[in-house]
Amino acid sequence: MSEAKREIGQTGIFVSPVALGCWPIAGMTSLDVNDDDSRATIRATIDSGINFLDTAHCYGADGESEVLIGEVIAGCRDDVVIATKGGIHWDSDVVRHNDGSPERIIKECEISLRRMKIDVIDLHYLHSPDPNVPVEESAAAFVTLLESGKIRSVGVSNFNVDELERFHSVCPISAFQPRYNMIQRGIEAELVPWCEQHGVSVINYWPLMKGLLAGKIRRGHEFDPADKRLSYDVFHGEAFEEAQQLVDRLDVVAEQCGKTVAQVVVNWTMQRKGITSVLCGAKRAWQIEETAGAMGWRLSDEQLSELEM
Repeated sequence: MSEAKREIGQTGIFVSPVALGCWPIAGMTSLDVNDDDSRATIRATIDSGINFLDTAHCYGADGESEVLIGEVIAGCRDDVVIATKGGIHWDSDVVRHNDGSPERIIKECEISLRRMKIDVIDLHYLHSPDPNVPVEESAAAFVTLLESGKIRSVGVSNFNVDELERFHSVCPISAFQPRYNMIQRGIEAELVPWCEQHGVSVINYWPLMKGLLAGKIRRGHEFDPADKRLSYDVFHGEAFEEAQQLVDRLDVVAEQCGKTVAQVVVNWTMQRKGITSVLCGAKRAWQIEETAGAMGWRLSDEQLSELEM
């Protein structure tokens, strides 16, 4: 069966419950990335029934992710929902800068539109709060972008509840993008309830915890020394073993369903309270094709209970 699309907030914009996260195709931290495979991944996303592409101004030292998206969607713009983010950029030495000033927000939006060769961005996020700029000032820039018709709706990412309140009081938001997965569930306490109360969609990233919950990184896995995942505690020691025990249980449920572990994890995430769409990164077509297989079916209540930690 096909999967019904879900509305972002109260915008009238409907998206698949699985989205393509377009950070990997930028090639900044993912190994073995090339433009041909990246274009094929975007095309496979659309062909698989996923209509939601999530990128950012800073995905790539010079916006490589947005440029590739623009190339692929040139003939099918009306078939996809484009989300991008502003407020973070790289300088000529590839040093990251967090800049939420109104001038920078508006400038980056205009650059993103040019890179993707589109007239309007469907969902535009403030990528992260700038500690040097009150979120109210950043929010005012998004009001300007809405009024100019350059964006259709507004979201924020990596905010706490206080920041959500303050931004929302100036510019109502339709979506919130946090990290969330079966291991990292901190948003359930306060952030998801706030979003539900205000009619805001939760569109989470890292559902597979950088591949750890995809069932392909098992005990004894030998990481490439250049693999950036080694910088995260969850890939070491006791935390890694606890994750492996969860994957062991996922193996059982996946066998019951005739699905892959990754598909079970994404389906679990899609069913969580408040979640509208799940951002799944990919750099190869087969990866997003597998993830798309998380749609069109549901884990049973008994299986969901088995997976509770």
